[in-house]
Amino acid sequence: MPDPDRTVVLLRFSGEIATKAKPTRARFEARLLRNVRDALRAAGVSAPVSRTRNRVFVDTRDARAADVLSRVFGVQSLAVATVHPAEKLDELVRTAYEHFKAAVAGKRFAVRVRRVGDRAKIHLESRAIERALGTALLPLAARVDLDDPECIAAIELHEGHAYLCAAERRGPAGLPLGIEGGAIALLSGGFDSAVAAWQLLRRGVRLDYLFCNLGGRAHELGVLRVAKVLAERWSYGDFPHLHAIEFEAVAAEIRAKTKSRYWQLILKRQMLRAAEVVAAQRRAEALVTGDAVGQVSSQTLSNLAVISRATELPILRPLVGANKDEIIRLAEQIGTAALSAVVAEYCSMVATRPATRSRASIVEAEEAQLDPEILEHAVATRTVFDLRMLDVEARGIPELEVDTIASDATVIDLRSRAAFAAWHWPGALQLDFDRALVAYRSFARDQRYVLYCEFGLKSVHLAELLRRGGFDASNFRGGLRALVAYARERRLAPPDLLE
Repeated sequence: MPDPDRTVVLLRFSGEIATKAKPTRARFEARLLRNVRDALRAAGVSAPVSRTRNRVFVDTRDARAADVLSRVFGVQSLAVATVHPAEKLDELVRTAYEHFKAAVAGKRFAVRVRRVGDRAKIHLESRAIERALGTALLPLAARVDLDDPECIAAIELHEGHAYLCAAERRGPAGLPLGIEGGAIALLSGGFDSAVAAWQLLRRGVRLDYLFCNLGGRAHELGVLRVAKVLAERWSYGDFPHLHAIEFEAVAAEIRAKTKSRYWQLILKRQMLRAAEVVAAQRRAEALVTGDAVGQVSSQTLSNLAVISRATELPILRPLVGANKDEIIRLAEQIGTAALSAVVAEYCSMVATRPATRSRASIVEAEEAQLDPEILEHAVATRTVFDLRMLDVEARGIPELEVDTIASDATVIDLRSRAAFAAWHWPGALQLDFDRALVAYRSFARDQRYVLYCEFGLKSVHLAELLRRGGFDASNFRGGLRALVAYARERRLAPPDLLE
């Protein structure tokens, strides 16, 4: 228990932990404390961690602690609190009045006091404190509002101590990461797969990630950035890896040997087989995908059933009943949305009339024409990244990037028309990325091109395609923010742009 007159971060366990049987609860709580300590280390916070039956106390004034601890699975909520003696009612009310008076000034407020732990050792009554403190604060406030207060004066009583709490923050709840074993999550970099992975992390499942690359180094860079968010912000207590498999040879064989209407199904089945191999090596017990019923042609019920037959491992699909807008909102909360929005969908396997109601026997007959050694070689030669240790930005593509713009360069802005209208590099041309992927072959070959977009992912991918086609093309390093800084130095952008 922290000493009196200290500042602590007070963590409340997820309700699911509190309902477990005693041995199970002890195991869950031990894992939670381990993950809390790892989160603090990751944030560079050195602080004692202690616990009672219902709370964890992190003894620190460091503002970074509350932020990082709000992303530890198994934490229901948390608050920064100051610790004071709780022996005499009048002394506690005077202390609490000084603590809360500025916060309640002019606002609708409520006083809420909880007794936590062994109540026989807590000598003050909650209701008595609420009445006395509410009466003292009322002249400063707009009024008391118990249903929808703008400010809550929150106090927790623990065996001789009172914790005066700042505004409560919600944690992610769920189960402590690592308590439920491991799985392999297939990650494309888009909204769905990242959110699906996060949902399993919240249920205590350790994850490694599998990325089947069909879009070159630019796609890999985008996926690594998404995976880095999941690893660095949400994987405390674990050190996940991303397994990047070059999948173009697998895709090329599918295109050459099978009917186009089954391409997507066969491709996904091959990805599951690759994941199954990695799962066996990493002792993972399940696979995770971002499938949602009916979202695309390969996600009809019959097609999902056919895809699932490619592996004997259970396939966990936490988004199976989710709408796209729900998935995007959750991605925004997680912190992957902005990155996923600019990771292009790379697929050279789109059929004019894809099968929506396939049969396993037909798909398996098509697959029988494939050489299994191509997939085996792709998996065996994969690259494995330790995500929490990885410096993603150091993995840029320097030979494709520039940090200046020559006066004779043709500059192409790959953002939306609305973003282009708000500001663009003087003289730049606007071209939507999807159109650019089709139109770039008709570009004039006697010009030098500099491309840019929001984060430099779409633009570096197009620069790579242009280079392969014999064009002189580069990506502006660092995306829009770096370009704006460069423009400001030359007085080509307003000083408050992007502030």
